[in-house]
Amino acid sequence: MKIVVIQGPNLNMLGHREQHIYGPMKLEEIHEQMKHFATENNIEIEFFQSNLEGELVDRIQECMGDANGIIINPAAYSHTSIAIRDAIAAVELPVIEVHLTNIHAREEFRRHSMTAEVVASVIAGMGPFGYHLAMIGMTQILNEMAASQQTQA
Repeated sequence: MKIVVIQGPNLNMLGHREQHIYGPMKLEEIHEQMKHFATENNIEIEFFQSNLEGELVDRIQECMGDANGIIINPAAYSHTSIAIRDAIAAVELPVIEVHLTNIHAREEFRRHSMTAEVVASVIAGMGPFGYHLAMIGMTQILNEMAASQQTQA
């Protein structure tokens, strides 16, 4: 089982950027926690971060045939990117969208996620713990898919 974690723009600045909103934890620390969960559950995990929309689209597309699921924080692109939305829909993999903050309680322009319409689940407002919840959720989704395929065979 392989999960690819895709991080969008400015997430590389976590721990430095607006700590009163995003908290003090750095992206590397979040990834270390996710690696620990993956190791304990025999999951292969890979991380990718970019500030560039096209690179995020490319990485999503590369998951097709290479990964079983995607955990993504499109960050600001959640609210603006039809290209990322379409890439997620095209790969036909389970995807969980994560936001550190509750986007529904923020500025009006952040309250709608274009990508949310094509993902299995959205976790928002749980801070770094949202990534842990996403790992649990993705594991459950993939286990259910595997069980369903076995019963159909």
